[in-house]
Amino acid sequence: MKKDRLRFTSFILTLIGLIDSLYLLWIKISQNKALCLPGLGDCWSVNTSRYSEIYGVPVSILGALAYLVILALLWLEGKDFKFKAYLPGLIFGITLTGTLYSAYLTYLEIAVIKAICPFCVVSAVVMTVLLIISTLRLRKTI
Repeated sequence: MKKDRLRFTSFILTLIGLIDSLYLLWIKISQNKALCLPGLGDCWSVNTSRYSEIYGVPVSILGALAYLVILALLWLEGKDFKFKAYLPGLIFGITLTGTLYSAYLTYLEIAVIKAICPFCVVSAVVMTVLLIISTLRLRKTI
């Protein structure tokens, strides 16, 4: 039962992360500064910095893709197929990579850009909690 609760919690958190990433992408594409919610951090400075893209691809797309893959893997866990046993490890790997990259981006916000994007913080926290949950779930499968 607890395993199902952790999986359900992962679903909810992943949906929150996906919505957050898509919102950041919307801000980036629309170039609408008002979407950054004035008075709540400095999303605009972060989302328009040179660190908000990798070779012209917005970082928010990478986040959205990561959350979509996690959602797909969580969904597949409910199905019966040959490689089901590997899914918790894959989810762990994605959330570990996402958490490490989020830590790097948070460092850039604080030390280099000198601005904090609250939506980026939400994504970093969601990914970190997903890492913790995926670690707990992985330990239960070993």
